[in-house]
Amino acid sequence: MVYWLKSKWYWIAGAFIGAVGGWAYWKFVGCLGGTCPIWSNMYIATGYGALIGTLLFSTFIPGKKKTEKEQGQ
Repeated sequence: MVYWLKSKWYWIAGAFIGAVGGWAYWKFVGCLGGTCPIWSNMYIATGYGALIGTLLFSTFIPGKKKTEKEQGQ
C-alpha cells in the first residue's frame, strides 16, 4: 500500500489540488443563475477540478529516458 501511494503521488496531489481549485472556483466565481451545468453544483465542480488536476499533474510524471538505441539513431 505504501509503495502504491509513493508511486502515484503525482496523481493524488493533482486530484487534491484540482479539487480544491474546483471548489474555490465554485465558491468565489461560480454561476449564480444556475444555468451553468458544471459550476452551479459544488460536487460537480469539485469533481471536475479533481479530474482536470489529475490530468494536468499526470503530464509531469518523470519517465525513463530513451537511449540512443531506443530512439533509432
